[in-house]
Amino acid sequence: MVTVAEQLVEVLRQAGVERVYGVVGDSLNPVVDAIRRAEGISWVHVRNEEAGAFAAAAEAELTGRLAVCAGSCGPGNTHLVQGLYDAQRSGVPVLALASHIPSAQIGTGFFQETHPERVFTDCSGWCEMLATPAQSPRLVRVAVQHAIAARGVSVLAFPGDVAALPAAAGTGTGGFLTEHAVAAPPWSQVQALAERLNAAPKVTVFAGAGVRGAHEEVMRLAATVNAPVGHSLRGKEWVQYDNPYDVGMSGLLGYGACHEALHEADLVLLLGTDFPYDSFLPQARTVQVDHDATRLGRRTPLELAVHGDVATTLRAVLPLLEQKRDRSFLDGMLAKHCKALETVVGAYTKDIEKHRPIHPEYVASALDEVAADDAVFTVDTGMCNVWAARYLTPNGRRRVIGSFLHGSMANALPQAIGAQLAFPGRQVVSMSGDGGLGMLLGELLTVAKHRLPVKTVVFNNGALGMIKLEMLVSGYPEFEIDNGDVDYAAIARACGIPAKRVTDPAKVRDVLAESLERPGPALVDVVTDPNALSIPPRITAAQLKGFALAAGRTVLSGGVGRMVDLARSNLRNIPRR
Repeated sequence: MVTVAEQLVEVLRQAGVERVYGVVGDSLNPVVDAIRRAEGISWVHVRNEEAGAFAAAAEAELTGRLAVCAGSCGPGNTHLVQGLYDAQRSGVPVLALASHIPSAQIGTGFFQETHPERVFTDCSGWCEMLATPAQSPRLVRVAVQHAIAARGVSVLAFPGDVAALPAAAGTGTGGFLTEHAVAAPPWSQVQALAERLNAAPKVTVFAGAGVRGAHEEVMRLAATVNAPVGHSLRGKEWVQYDNPYDVGMSGLLGYGACHEALHEADLVLLLGTDFPYDSFLPQARTVQVDHDATRLGRRTPLELAVHGDVATTLRAVLPLLEQKRDRSFLDGMLAKHCKALETVVGAYTKDIEKHRPIHPEYVASALDEVAADDAVFTVDTGMCNVWAARYLTPNGRRRVIGSFLHGSMANALPQAIGAQLAFPGRQVVSMSGDGGLGMLLGELLTVAKHRLPVKTVVFNNGALGMIKLEMLVSGYPEFEIDNGDVDYAAIARACGIPAKRVTDPAKVRDVLAESLERPGPALVDVVTDPNALSIPPRITAAQLKGFALAAGRTVLSGGVGRMVDLARSNLRNIPRR
């Protein structure tokens, strides 16, 4: 006799799923037991279902394949919500299994009763209840296919007693989507794009995560129209490396000349980006290219909307473009970019071996230097986002992921768990803030239990640094942002994880290098300066007023790590006239 739960697990195996993240118990037990007895799929025990959802999302983002998390009835599956919101907004294929109370008790106010088919509606693209064995395996297949095809979250809810019933039909075989179609733009849009690019004397390219796989095409475009190339945080890893046209990043975490290049251009070309901060965009003279037509024009008015995959679109338009001869706009922006970076290098290089607490900028810069060329970095929301944006050097092999669209705290360590399980032989580094690590501190136990070689670097400033900055720019005095003086290295050692606490800046690099090289898990707790904050590349009058009202705190511009070397190199490549 095959049960509904066994059938569900078999369908997951057919879809290529290798593990399910969650906490066992209660209404979920029939599925957990089916996994116990199945080959080729395992259960990953985490300490909080929220972490399980983040881990699944990280696995899905890095592999491009379906990943699965699960939660038992009531609190078990509602804990999933945070990580599922992140997965849905990041556009990664995740299936959540949300078990329910006994079917006969639904609607009676029973113990732990929730309505998962309602709870998860806003954080998923598909959410349905499997209420009878007759719906399986078809509904399971629909859930899987929807997550893969829509690149988002599916939630399959089911009463635990139904999962234990005999299956009503045969399981069948696979047949799931393995490759997506590539969106090719209409020829009329390609021609219109070429006309605008040829007509505009000054063009700036702004690239997002959608330029993945299009690095060569973006570089050829920039060379043809002499365009500075800026990027969003999610676009950084795909376009900044080997880029002689780089002018940095715009937005709240931005740096360099990107903001100026966007606002001084005659035409801005948005490539594969859904950059949400519309106040940083010129709100005029803009063309946008995206494979998802629903994103076109929702951040800024457009002169032209082009529906197509970025690489495909650029390959189509490049033969129609005229080589621009005037490089003055590009060269001017490269010079401004280099100058902007050079003026803030001292923020993390001056007296680094004497400054206590340690500059977090220096820690990030040292981490960038000693980490592997193919390292996977998971980054906590908050000031760790800033340090990752400004100090991690992309090379086409490294990956940098975080809760960049949902902005949830405590994402880095759970994401590192999913990343490490997906790539057991690859270096995975969690850049954790002390606030984020403290929120899901129990996941250190998950790392220890599974002996995952995750390296956790704690930027321990004893405060909620990003909240502090938000208060400053709004004119509020800081209040209740203190996390206290916590020795996370001692906590990690108590969990069975080798750990060191660093207060001497002269020891930072050596301790990081040693910890990254050792087998198994490791944690480095670096006590950093709580006054080291970041300011965006452009500050409004209102923000300046806020800083003045909250005077008495030190705000640093944050440095830029090895990116200044790239900027100087790009200047050397400017043709001499």
